[in-house]
Amino acid sequence: MQKVLTTILLAALGLYAAACLLLFVRQRALIYFPPAVAAFAVPDSTILHVPGAVLKVSERRMPGTRALLYLGGNAEDVSASLPLLARAFPERALFLLHYRGYAGSSGSPGEAALVADALALFDRIAAGHQDIVIVGRSLGSGIAVQVASRRKPGALVLVTPYDSLQELAVRQFPWFPVRWLLRDKYESWRHAPAVSAPTYIVAAQHDEIIPAWSTALLLSRFGAGVARRTVIEGAGHNTISDSPAYLAALRLAD
Repeated sequence: MQKVLTTILLAALGLYAAACLLLFVRQRALIYFPPAVAAFAVPDSTILHVPGAVLKVSERRMPGTRALLYLGGNAEDVSASLPLLARAFPERALFLLHYRGYAGSSGSPGEAALVADALALFDRIAAGHQDIVIVGRSLGSGIAVQVASRRKPGALVLVTPYDSLQELAVRQFPWFPVRWLLRDKYESWRHAPAVSAPTYIVAAQHDEIIPAWSTALLLSRFGAGVARRTVIEGAGHNTISDSPAYLAALRLAD
């Protein structure tokens, strides 16, 4: 009997170890859902050369000092957001980054690489535009906070943001040592205190992906008076941009 129990225990431990290994190896497939093909035409696009990848940037060019850098969600074809951003920011040049591995861009996504890519694009934009608004949606909010903490944008907009992707994963996979396994943690709380730009958090009332407590925690991480929150009534995580109130919330940053 003792031998049988030992065998069962070792088998269970082996299965658990295999599951941990699979989670570690496949974790980025659970975070990033790149569209294979761009579904929307854009007026203009350019190429950004960065270490290890060639990135597509969808653009609406406009002369002047004012611009916007957009960092999208994990499954988003960012070109789809260009018409709405053009209405919200009619006097700004628009630059929408296609992440590594997403439609039009080479390479593989990862937190350090995506942040470095966004910084590179910010710096390219800054060469011609002095007033830059950064908009980060969902996954992109974690990138946007890090860029805003290292650069000086005119304003920061975070749409359906989270305090820490790691903490969300811990709750989603409570039986696994997620804090040891996760490579892309997106701990926005670490970077928010260093952000000095006026920050506008836009949350969905019925967000089924990002819990309200996570967004509220992120709000509390900014310095006094830096961040404010707008809740879009009746909206969900993926439908927030359908609301007329969303457009009005974006315009607060202009």
